[in-house]
Amino acid sequence: MPEPLPDLAGLLSGAATECPDRVALVVEDGRTFTWRELDDEVARVATGLGEAGVVAGQRVMLVLGNRVELVTSYLGVLRAQAVAVPVNPTSTAHELGLLLEHSGSVLVVAEPATLPAVREAATSTPTRVVVVGDPGEGELGWDRLVDVEPRPVPVLPDPDKLACLLYTSGTSGRPRAAMLTHRALLANLDQVAEVEPPMMHGDDVVLGVLPLFHVYGLNAVLGGVLRHRCRLVLAERFDPHDTLDLVEDQACSVLPLAPAVFPHWLGIEGLRERLGPVRLVLSGSAPLSPEVVERFTAATGLPVHQGYGLTEAAPVVTSTLCSSEVRSGSVGAALPGVELRLVDDRGESPEGEDAGEIQVRGANLFSGYWPDGADGPDEEGWWSTGDIGFLDRGDLFLVDRLKELVIVSGFNVYPSEVEDVVRDADGVLEVAVIGVDDDETGEAVVAYVRPAPGADPGEVAAAVRARCEQRLARFKQPSRVEVVDELPLTVTGKVQKGRLRGLERRRAMGLLE
Repeated sequence: MPEPLPDLAGLLSGAATECPDRVALVVEDGRTFTWRELDDEVARVATGLGEAGVVAGQRVMLVLGNRVELVTSYLGVLRAQAVAVPVNPTSTAHELGLLLEHSGSVLVVAEPATLPAVREAATSTPTRVVVVGDPGEGELGWDRLVDVEPRPVPVLPDPDKLACLLYTSGTSGRPRAAMLTHRALLANLDQVAEVEPPMMHGDDVVLGVLPLFHVYGLNAVLGGVLRHRCRLVLAERFDPHDTLDLVEDQACSVLPLAPAVFPHWLGIEGLRERLGPVRLVLSGSAPLSPEVVERFTAATGLPVHQGYGLTEAAPVVTSTLCSSEVRSGSVGAALPGVELRLVDDRGESPEGEDAGEIQVRGANLFSGYWPDGADGPDEEGWWSTGDIGFLDRGDLFLVDRLKELVIVSGFNVYPSEVEDVVRDADGVLEVAVIGVDDDETGEAVVAYVRPAPGADPGEVAAAVRARCEQRLARFKQPSRVEVVDELPLTVTGKVQKGRLRGLERRRAMGLLE
């Protein structure tokens, strides 16, 4: 870019000026939007928000799935100099009520699928509801919001103004929102743009199946499309066959995916041919096992490039595209402009090749958590991620989450180590390991296991115990193996260990058998 932009929405304005008739967005139902049409719709949203009383700095919550209104409302909020608060559209009314109160949102945009929960949540707040569809009494319809003559909104020349609040998938049960500025979002787009070979370029057609309320979809995908002026093919949800049809029909060349997608595609007949248009496959938001990567590459001929990212880093920190060679188990090297270091529990560099807590520094970092900027980067710009890893020849290898560390009789147990062993036991499809309180050892290890189809739960549990006795020290072995039908997952495929800990707390209180 010739000059640094003070505002993320300026990427859209630039594209509409330089390539107005190029297709920017394709929706699953076949509708297309050029850069000029998209820019015009965003201008109408920004003007409509102003006429609805939204002023600079106020928060606007977006409770929408992957539809064109999420794209235009997000960019419209930014152009209006307000703050976007995209949240999970599957949130319950109780959860939405907490988020509305915590963020202080003055307006919330909903669609038919999310409207009942939004209406219930909004009854206890002064928040105004905008409905994509038929509004009720006291609500504002989307069509009326955008039925205005667009007026230019002066850009506040301050890249450090707040752009969005993104709620992290923390496990404390209390809402925590990362404060991301225009500067941080744009910085990460520029950092990614320096990677060679490029993750995106102007001729690419990018699959948009990742949820846009999540930072991976919001900035790494949508932001990247804006930055490079390529084409986004928006899908409301992932379906193994329908999504492959979309890739074929639209000749998608870049596939940013979550790890949960790959097992669904393995085994589909003609997968290599159906992914014929694809030049690059990217995986992020959670670790992807080396075995799945190998099987997918063998089936398709396409390497899978992984990365490490965080909501607080807007989000990309590392990529295997930055590595001198792709190495099994690595999440790659740091992006240009991003620094990594490891520290031990004393805040010093770990000895030799020991693992340590990962700290990050770069212009892409957040400004702390809403509302007061708590727990942001320190005075030197370093931020502690809570993840444990080690560096080898510049590549980062993740070990575990610091907060998930289990301490049994004073000895550290990394759940990922136990999970790797359990995963190799006969009949195990998925596993999640957590720590629980124990009167004798302080904490104990519990393994939640999802069995393979048709496997006998008792035999699976026995196989897990036998495998752990063979491979793990006694203090690392699960004190209990829980065989369950499903593990609770986030929309990006991460196991919600907080929910498993909640089950254990209820069990300890005698509320569960």
